[in-house]
Amino acid sequence: MAAPVDLELKKAFSELQVKMIDTQQKVKIADLQIDQLGRVQKHNKLTQAEISTLPNNTRLYEGVGRMFILQSKEEINNLLLDKQKTADNKIKELEVKNKSYDCNYSSMNPG
Repeated sequence: MAAPVDLELKKAFSELQVKMIDTQQKVKIADLQIDQLGRVQKHNKLTQAEISTLPNNTRLYEGVGRMFILQSKEEINNLLLDKQKTADNKIKELEVKNKSYDCNYSSMNPG
């Protein structure tokens, strides 16, 4: 009579383990994406710092695919600011997801 209960517990435990492993993988992926976006932000800040030291009449080019397009210093700065804002927003979204994954993982793993 105890055998059916044991099978049910075993099944429930294995499902919980699968969910836990899935959650751990999602957290790792989100952390890697956050790290990558942090590098993008750092690159944008460094590029902006270098561009700010250049005279206003300097010819700047934006890389587009396999070609380069002549852009003004202001347009390049605006482009970098947009990339910075996009990266900031994505990092915030990933951190919120990460917190929800952590909450799910904590509820699955009480100890």
